[in-house]
Formats: sequence, C-alpha cells, structure tokens
Amino acid sequence: MTITDYLMNIALVALVVLQIRGHKITVVRLVVPIAMTVWAASQFLATIPTAGNDLVVETALLVAGSVLGLLAGFVTSVCRVGQTAFAKAGATAAVLWVLGIGARMAFSLWVSNGGRPTVERFSALHHITSGEAWVAAFILMALAEVASRTGVMYLKAVRSGAVIPRGGLRQSSVLA
Repeated sequence: MTITDYLMNIALVALVVLQIRGHKITVVRLVVPIAMTVWAASQFLATIPTAGNDLVVETALLVAGSVLGLLAGFVTSVCRVGQTAFAKAGATAAVLWVLGIGARMAFSLWVSNGGRPTVERFSALHHITSGEAWVAAFILMALAEVASRTGVMYLKAVRSGAVIPRGGLRQSSVLA
C-alpha cells in the first residue's frame, strides 16, 4: 500500500469517527466521501474482469460493502434541529465502517507481505482469473459501502424534515 492509500483510508475512517461527536449534514459532508472513493477507484480500477468466477467475487464484495454501508447508515442517528439535520454515529456505526476499511487494508497488507501465494492458489482453485479481479472487487466494495451509507444518511436527513438545496432537490440548510 502506498502513502496515498493509507491517507485515503485514514480520511474515510476519520469521517465516521468525527461523527461520533455529531455534525451538521451538508452537501460537502455527503459528497466528499463519494468523491474521494470515486477518485481512488479511478486511480486503481483499470477494468472489471468478467472471466471465470471474477464476477462472483466482485459481486460478493460489492454486496458485503453495501451491507456494511447500509448498517452503518441505519445505526447512525439523524435528528432535526431547527431546519438543519444533524448526524451522530455511535460505536456500532464506527465499528462497521472500520470493519470494511480494515478488511480491505488487511487483505492488501497480507498479500503484499507473504499472502500472495495463498491468494493465487485460492484464485486458481475457484477460477478467479487475475489479481485485477481482486482489485476490482475491493474497489467495488468500497464504492458500495460509501454510496450506501451516504444514501441512508441523505434519506434520513430528508425524512427528518430538514430542507434540501436546489438543483432538483428541495431547498435546504441541511446541505448548505
């Protein structure tokens, strides 16, 4: 893993850890995690391999990321104060979020430090055609985790009655 990888993962963990104190939901706080993840995906995701069982592993990790993100979003409370929605994550949300990020980091570190032959054997045995399938799977997992959590947070903010900004959405200070 590169310094950029570590910094990206630390920033994503910090986004949820900071929510333990609570914060106002804004456009920036909804868009930044998605933008960071999309940027990271653009740096590492060259293709989404579809041969053999590549789609199986990619789909499995995409679903895992979605579940972690949805759960993290659902256990984060959102309340309305005035016209503004506030989010407050608990320990459960932080653990779920860190679990997803930690799993990706642990796998990468393990492969880089002696685990590669085991992954190669597993991949051959299960018809996963290349390392690119694993890269795609973990990136799709991250995208799904961030997008599903952000989607839940957005919907909770809307359900709280907080206003939403223009641009096809209702006017709001929630995202101001």
